[in-house]
Amino acid sequence: MKRVLIIGGGKGGTALLKILHATNRMKVVAIIDKNIDAPALQLAKSLNVKTAQQWEKWIHNEIDIIIEATGDENVLNRIIETKDSQSIVIPGSVAYIIAELFDEKESLLNQLKQQMNNQTLVLNNIRDGMIVINDRENVEFVNDSAERIVGISRDDFLGKHITDVITDSRLPHVLRSRRKEVNQKLVLENGKKVITTRIPIINEEQQLIGAFAVFKDITEVVDLAEENTDLKDIKTMLEAIIQSSDEAISVVDENGYGLMINPAYTRITGLREADIIGEPATVDISEGESMHLKVLQTRRPVRGVRMKVGPSKKDVLVNVAPVIVDGKLKGSVGVLHDVSEIQSLTSELKRARQIIRSLEAKYTFNDIIGSSQEMKLALEQAKVGAKTPATVLLRGESGTGKELFAHAIHNESDRKHNKFIRVNCAAIAESILESELFGYEEGAFSGAKRGGKKGLFEEAHRGSIFLDEIGELSLHMQAKLLRVLQEGEIVRVGGTDPITIDVRIIGATNINLEKAIMNKIFREDLYYRLNRLPIFVPSLHERIADLPQLVQHIIHKINQDYGRNVRTIANDALEELMEYQWPGNVRELENVIGRAMIYMGMSEEVIQKSHIPNLQNEVKENGETGQLIRTERTTEQPLQMAVEDFEKDFIYSVYKQNDFNKTQTAKALHISVRNLYYKMDKYKIEKTDMQNRS
Repeated sequence: MKRVLIIGGGKGGTALLKILHATNRMKVVAIIDKNIDAPALQLAKSLNVKTAQQWEKWIHNEIDIIIEATGDENVLNRIIETKDSQSIVIPGSVAYIIAELFDEKESLLNQLKQQMNNQTLVLNNIRDGMIVINDRENVEFVNDSAERIVGISRDDFLGKHITDVITDSRLPHVLRSRRKEVNQKLVLENGKKVITTRIPIINEEQQLIGAFAVFKDITEVVDLAEENTDLKDIKTMLEAIIQSSDEAISVVDENGYGLMINPAYTRITGLREADIIGEPATVDISEGESMHLKVLQTRRPVRGVRMKVGPSKKDVLVNVAPVIVDGKLKGSVGVLHDVSEIQSLTSELKRARQIIRSLEAKYTFNDIIGSSQEMKLALEQAKVGAKTPATVLLRGESGTGKELFAHAIHNESDRKHNKFIRVNCAAIAESILESELFGYEEGAFSGAKRGGKKGLFEEAHRGSIFLDEIGELSLHMQAKLLRVLQEGEIVRVGGTDPITIDVRIIGATNINLEKAIMNKIFREDLYYRLNRLPIFVPSLHERIADLPQLVQHIIHKINQDYGRNVRTIANDALEELMEYQWPGNVRELENVIGRAMIYMGMSEEVIQKSHIPNLQNEVKENGETGQLIRTERTTEQPLQMAVEDFEKDFIYSVYKQNDFNKTQTAKALHISVRNLYYKMDKYKIEKTDMQNRS
């Protein structure tokens, strides 16, 4: 446990005391301030933390960390001069930033709490009953309508196993199967008849966290419907319920003409009864197709379809169910949900998550899809690597998911509670890469910030740093990186003093490092330092058996992103995908599935072969049209030589197409200019040579 001394009892000191007192890894030995009425001193007394007015008496008391929270530079300098060599001093500016972040966190939490209170208020005022259970099948939430319908008080619900309260509840089944159940009938123990929809709750990491049921008391409606099956009579009997509902409801007859809307519907869409009654079901739709007509055609309910309605193009989610009496279709009922409030809450939640996750790894090994032997081997190696402090080198083609492996390795390691920094070595200009990685001192160059700046390696102290496209580093930067790996220290640009760091390096590359060493563009000593634990991430073509799983995962992801309702892919379409070579790997597969889903109709639920864009395994430039055409190679030569010949011809054609402009050529090829220079030198590609070939 680290012993901490806080000097300064103002806003920053108070915030730090609250934070550090709540952790088991730090012990605040004392808090110092000349002002005996300082807020932090008063707080310290209530927490049984010692206080004092003079810090000089405490600074040599075996203190590990000294936090200077006064903001006085003279005090900071005196502390640095006086402290023991093993003590670490954190300046006031850091304390101020922590205080600001703490205040912002409190503000965000208050906003989220208010929004949750608003949600609870809304849920308690809807006429439908709602019950939410956790993953242990215990009840966590019950609204007022659920109490009224079931006839059991909230106190008798909360914390109980759902079957202890509602014996025939199917929520445990929905929890285990992860499948929703829509518009199911259930007779409660008190004799009431309800229509219920049960849905599993799955978070964005695909973890099951619970399930909920929404149900409506239809006892009176069912009893009356059994006596009178005429739709107009049913309309009269239901009208009072529909008119008083807070949900926007519309009813159409068997021919798709409007029969009824309620006030909530007018409020959301801006359309009145005169605009709807007797008109076709399409009259209220601004964007999308009528779900009423689809239900009347299929006699099957639809749920969660997103569309825009009314003159103001209100964004809504639509649930529509058929009305079937004695086997005859009599019409359909639709319920609209305004998603603007949901979007607002989601936006705030995403912002909060961004703040929290900006320095965290997002993915775990559970997010990596694949059960093929090739992928299992890579995953086993990665899990072994996660449990060791060794440097990891991820190797594989572009688009195979190397970054996912880097995230997962960090999250599985003992560094998971510390920072995870991502760096694309090819995306940062050579001129600023060194200062970004290693930081700089004040006055190191024109435009340098006052006081200097920490580099990414310092930011990642005690955590992990992911160096993507590490093969693109210049020889100069390779030498700098080698020092980090050998000595565990860095020197800021413009500085002379080494700074010790504890960082786990995870590298990734899609180039042949062994060949780069032969061509003298990659250091051999750095290669041996990086290649302690190489993990080869297989290409999609090498693990083509995983493609069906990946397709279903991508469909689910795009459904959430685009608000679509696609269920699966047809067998012939899947077979075509299985036959393709996938040079762009999983990234290309996501692109193909995404394009197919974009061009599908809103009502289509299965990706057909006709939706799949044209796939080509081998391409080269057509000299006359400038388009890419399919070609075949029949020359008997080694695979590596054939690949190099193709790469040389392809670079030549793109270089010529871009009027021999290297920057534009690199951009068109999606590689760095530095990598293009290397390849042009390797294949002896020159402008004059090309012009002679032309």
